[in-house]
Amino acid sequence: MAHQTHPFHMVNPSPWPLMGAVAAFMMTSGLASWFHYNTPALLTLGTALTLLTMFQWWRDVVRESTFQGHHTPPVQKSLRFGMLLFITSEVFFFLGFFWAFYNASLSPTPQSGESWPPTGITPLNPIGVPLLNTAILLASGVSVTWSHHSIIQAHRTSSIQALALTILLGLYFTTLQMFEYYETSFTISDGIYGSTFFVATGFHGLHVIIGSLFLLSCLLRQTLFHFTTNHYFGFEAAAWYWHFVDVVWLFLFISIYWWGS
Repeated sequence: MAHQTHPFHMVNPSPWPLMGAVAAFMMTSGLASWFHYNTPALLTLGTALTLLTMFQWWRDVVRESTFQGHHTPPVQKSLRFGMLLFITSEVFFFLGFFWAFYNASLSPTPQSGESWPPTGITPLNPIGVPLLNTAILLASGVSVTWSHHSIIQAHRTSSIQALALTILLGLYFTTLQMFEYYETSFTISDGIYGSTFFVATGFHGLHVIIGSLFLLSCLLRQTLFHFTTNHYFGFEAAAWYWHFVDVVWLFLFISIYWWGS
């Protein structure tokens, strides 16, 4: 940092934003090609390039923050605001799904039999797997908080154990949701109930998978001694994201599984 007289990070030129945009365009075009012509080659290439870009871009960010000292306190403050704004955008993303669900359920149309759940739909029992998944996510929120406080207090072994437990709970949640989808008596094409149920819970499941990968990268970094008691924003961002996933699930459970059934 001796070559600059300010605490801010002037990012060096990088090929990854352009490569990521090209890879995302290839993946989107590949999806359309796969849907219409059953040719997955472009989708496979786009997905591979996206994963490669993600790995190399994040590697550079970790290098800048951990080894090159570019993530000074003012930079970390701006990153925190950025993460908060991102989570806010995610809140509004899920708000659209809840809006669609309550709009359909509070004023059922004749097409749905003027009842909710619609005629012919057998909803899932909220006291079964959904309640178990709620307990699992609440427990994972406790364990990720345990890991957070362990990092602050320099208890490295405890932080690793708690983080590993959180990831296992996230994997357990995903597995149970997969079996739940397999056993449902309705599909995403079964009217407004099927579409709102699978889109809302499916996107939440995708966020659980992304959050688990986020925490897995933090676990790897913690084993490599990347976090200190005052420099751990990468983990903090992952913990915020995981708590957001927990809160969204509580609203999903109460609204779609319990009240909606």
